[in-house]
Amino acid sequence: MPVYVMLTTLTDAGRKAIHEEPERLREINKEVEFAGVKILDQYALLGQYDFLNVLEAPSNEAIAKLAIRLSAKGTTQTLTLAAISIDDLIQTLKQKGTPW
Repeated sequence: MPVYVMLTTLTDAGRKAIHEEPERLREINKEVEFAGVKILDQYALLGQYDFLNVLEAPSNEAIAKLAIRLSAKGTTQTLTLAAISIDDLIQTLKQKGTPW
């Protein structure tokens, strides 16, 4: 299944919600998994982004739908990137006869 990295920034409303109820983070994880997306790893960050999530989803459309749903709540903004394992990248680069 495709892997994605989702960088998340909390809005003012999101910071307030998590400050008042830190366990809300676990509730969000349940929503993510209910959407058919598997959480592979998560980190809280210091700096430009508040959270880094490594996710597995069945398709680009599924991860896009999740990102829109999460952002629509008004508590987060997301940046989602498709990820390719180094092994898969090496195998692709070794293939001969590709059009590019």
